[in-house]
Amino acid sequence: MDRPLKIGVVCHPTYGGSGVVASELALSLADIGHCVHLFSHEVPPRLAASPGPVQMHRAQGVPYPLFHSTPHDLAITSEILNVHREIGLDVVHAHYALPHAVSAFLARSAASADRGHRPPKVVTTLHGTDITLVGNDPSYAPLTQFVIRASDAVTAVSSWLAAETRRQFCLDEDRPCLVQVIPNFVDIERFHPDAAKRRPKRSRPRAVHVSNFRPVKRVPWLVEAFAKCLEGRNAELVLVGDGPDQAAARDVAQRLGVADRVSFLGERDAMPELLAPADVFVLTSREESFGLAALEAMACGTPVVATDVGGVHEVVEDGVTGLLAARDDQAGFAAKLGALLFGAIDAREMGRRARAAAVDRFRREKIVALYETLYRNTIAR
Repeated sequence: MDRPLKIGVVCHPTYGGSGVVASELALSLADIGHCVHLFSHEVPPRLAASPGPVQMHRAQGVPYPLFHSTPHDLAITSEILNVHREIGLDVVHAHYALPHAVSAFLARSAASADRGHRPPKVVTTLHGTDITLVGNDPSYAPLTQFVIRASDAVTAVSSWLAAETRRQFCLDEDRPCLVQVIPNFVDIERFHPDAAKRRPKRSRPRAVHVSNFRPVKRVPWLVEAFAKCLEGRNAELVLVGDGPDQAAARDVAQRLGVADRVSFLGERDAMPELLAPADVFVLTSREESFGLAALEAMACGTPVVATDVGGVHEVVEDGVTGLLAARDDQAGFAAKLGALLFGAIDAREMGRRARAAAVDRFRREKIVALYETLYRNTIAR
């Protein structure tokens, strides 16, 4: 029997996809017997809500007048090194290239100078904007390219993102860039259609959106599309999350006269209870490497209407588990949303197919096993 591994996970403490996946992965690995330590400058919400045996290391650094901001990344590097010197980590799994792969690389390099445990292997998972927005900025592109090359293994959450990584950062034909695709996953027991039974009945159909309200998510654009789809009919749009575009989205709802049909719930942890009763989940991103919230909605038996960008089509099958519209086709998006909200297309049947796809392709146990195999193969090299 293979021995349990000692695994460090480094992630952002956010409601966004990378923080959610890293936290859920850490909890899943701990549940099957591995020793898991999670490093971040705050406790990620998904970890905070769980009684799982993951050991949390909150490394915030020490404020000092020389620094414009507290150097959390250096504190995380030091904490990884401290834990490694104590127990001998087998793997440090960095979620997001910058800064976490850099922290993992520095910890591995420092451990190489020690006479104690063998340096840990570094696995880097790319989630999207670490490649498409942050990573390709001229200020960070050379460092992003370096840590991708310096990692012992690299994964991406979709084939689209793997291809983008190779296109932007693997330009040396003499040094092939290996990026393995391991998609995001969902807990099909927690995200389940039965969560809807705990919600009261409604008199009008409901669409739900979940995001961090950054410009790339285009929440004001979504409110405009929702208003277009109504055409005198009655429905509601529930927006879950918070971020810089919330005020603009509220203004659009007021201007278009739909403010009484658009609810802003802020950040919530009760995601299955919000997703399962919805008639439609909506995603209007300008760019999206995977679409974790869409997958969680599918697992709850809720069909998806989304913009066909990035890796979304690898999650949502157009006409089967949801409907896809061209990125800037707002009228087309509104028409597809209206078709599901008001019965032109059977949303319940599409939702059943969405649940089946989530169970078959993206269930937690299946994807966690891929990461476990990757760790063991990387350690053996």
